[in-house]
Amino acid sequence: MLIGVPAESSAGETRVAVTPETAKKFIAQGHAVRVQSGAGVAAAVTDAAYQAVGCEITDAAGALGAALVLKVRSPSDAERAQMKPGAALVGMLNPFDRDGLQRLADAGLTAFALEAAPRTTRAQSMDVLSSQANLAGYKAVMMAADKYQRIFPMLMTAAGTVKAARVVILGVGVAGLQAIATAKRLGAVIEASDVRPSVKEQVESLGAKFIDVPYETAEEKEAAEGVGGYARPMPPSWLERQKVEVAKRVAQADIVITTALIPGRPAPVLVTEEMVKAMKPGSVIVDMAAPQGGNCPLTEAGKTVVKHGVTIVGETNLPALVAADASALYARNVLDFLKLVLEKDATALKIDLEDDIVKACLMCRDGQLLRT
Repeated sequence: MLIGVPAESSAGETRVAVTPETAKKFIAQGHAVRVQSGAGVAAAVTDAAYQAVGCEITDAAGALGAALVLKVRSPSDAERAQMKPGAALVGMLNPFDRDGLQRLADAGLTAFALEAAPRTTRAQSMDVLSSQANLAGYKAVMMAADKYQRIFPMLMTAAGTVKAARVVILGVGVAGLQAIATAKRLGAVIEASDVRPSVKEQVESLGAKFIDVPYETAEEKEAAEGVGGYARPMPPSWLERQKVEVAKRVAQADIVITTALIPGRPAPVLVTEEMVKAMKPGSVIVDMAAPQGGNCPLTEAGKTVVKHGVTIVGETNLPALVAADASALYARNVLDFLKLVLEKDATALKIDLEDDIVKACLMCRDGQLLRT
């Protein structure tokens, strides 16, 4: 099968869907790989590196005209117009964007959204959300360290002692856990909060203190357990108690990193304007939920702003800031997913709807939208 790898056209997107490592494996399976010239440059991969493993370097039309197109982001209108009806598309296509999926169906495509893969053991190697969130959690701490006008670790010198930075992490999924681990390596004192009680042990194992908010009803405890590895919206009574506890910690914090997202919903507000006003001048907030409205109402997506003396970072694509590693992990996710639908020397995909991962990721097939 002819596999096309176009350069990403979304603003600020520096990742690439296939690396020389994974391209070599596709070619070994009997497939041809066309890569748009320059597609990997922002991720530190040259055209020569692709050619060295047997890829053909082409233009955008050549990559988008392949039978199987591998992307990071959903194609633009111009890109979609260059794709052939009946072609297959694999990428992060946003399964909650019904209009976007409808446009893919109208183009006659078969499309797989990798974000929709179930959170199961079998699907771990193709979990793009986890692989990218891991890097985002790391980068969020590094950005906070860059904006913070002090150092993270405690430092004892002849001129006096510098106190360790106090870091509060709100939302302890993959990104939050990596943020804790990174901040700990830098020497910070860390507290973390999450609605799921099951993460307390993980937080403490990384050297942070868990901000505990007791559950007073069965409804609160049931909601806190989440579904499929994701948090669920909590009852207002619990949220009010959590807000009080979090507000105390935020007021004392030097760095706040928020990661709370619920798929398909606007990001919940965790850090109110009143909390920001109570923070120390020079403090930093890195709002990882900026693409979905932000966990702080003062966040401006894609911008770094200063409000009430606090620097608020609203970067919307943190993995793209470490494009080389992000591309390497993403490309392996794609490779592992394609093992389910792309056989050696095959000229067409094998779509087995009895496979729970394939079924979950399949958004449209031969122009028919399968998600409503």
